Amino acid sequence: MAPMVVALILGWWLVAVSRAQQLPRPSLSLHPSQGVSLANNVTLRCHLPQPAAWVRLYQYDNPTYIEQKDNVQDMAEFSLAEIKKEDAVIYQCQYQGLAPAGISEKSDPMKLMAPSYPPPGISLSPEEYVEIGSNVTIRCWNNISGVAFFLHKEGHSAPVQRQKLSAGGMGTFTLFGVTPADSGTYRCSYRITGCCLLFSPLGDNVTLEVIPRPAIPGVNGGASRNLVAAVAGGCASAIVFIIVLTVSFLLVAQRRRMQTDERPGATPRSPEAVQFQVSPGDSEGLTYAQLQAVTPSTHTPASSTTPEPSIIYTEVGTRGPR
Repeated sequence: MAPMVVALILGWWLVAVSRAQQLPRPSLSLHPSQGVSLANNVTLRCHLPQPAAWVRLYQYDNPTYIEQKDNVQDMAEFSLAEIKKEDAVIYQCQYQGLAPAGISEKSDPMKLMAPSYPPPGISLSPEEYVEIGSNVTIRCWNNISGVAFFLHKEGHSAPVQRQKLSAGGMGTFTLFGVTPADSGTYRCSYRITGCCLLFSPLGDNVTLEVIPRPAIPGVNGGASRNLVAAVAGGCASAIVFIIVLTVSFLLVAQRRRMQTDERPGATPRSPEAVQFQVSPGDSEGLTYAQLQAVTPSTHTPASSTTPEPSIIYTEVGTRGPR
């Protein structure tokens, strides 16, 4: 009886072990995949080949799991907030399957490395305010040669640009024809060549603000300029009209004043001859002289007709005693 019980127990154990060995192993990955920096947040993802009742995260050679996720379909995420140097260890994950049931082997170990390298420097050219369509250069540098630089933008989990290898300890990134979408805060990091997960901390930041170009005469602001031109033209026309009206009024007033000075319907009078009656007896011994009589004219000096002087004949002389 005892040998039979032992055989049953041994058979059940062998079946359980065989089922556990049949479950495919999970895989563990790091996010962000480019590496980590001190004080940053890191996510470890355990990828499952089938649904699991639970998934556990372990540190290497430690039988006690760190965290467990229940009822997982295809992936379990484990977050490490503000990692420290002591978090830079080897991790593994394991799961318990639903169908077939059993416990899988642990995943391949993955080493999380936290760097201790100094953060890089950064500069922006032109600085801060840049017009739309301009080219912007961002430079990153450090005191270590043979590193790859990465350009990070706030709000993006992955680097927006990378430079594979820098021999002189400086990386240059160019943003061509910037738009308002390029505005934001930028930082740099670098990776030590030959170590895919060894990254420096993020360095200081620079802020880029893309602004519109100034208005070009005749292109932008045309409506406002047309309005100003129309108002100015209207004012100039009004002033000219007032001047013309004033001059016309003055001319009419002057003409009326001139007409009132002249007698309506009167024609210039020609000078008449003035005759002096002398008796025949008294005509002896007389001497005749020619005199010019000027009659005042009622015409203006501008008249083109010059009146002829009148001629008056008179007798002068001395009469002798009769």
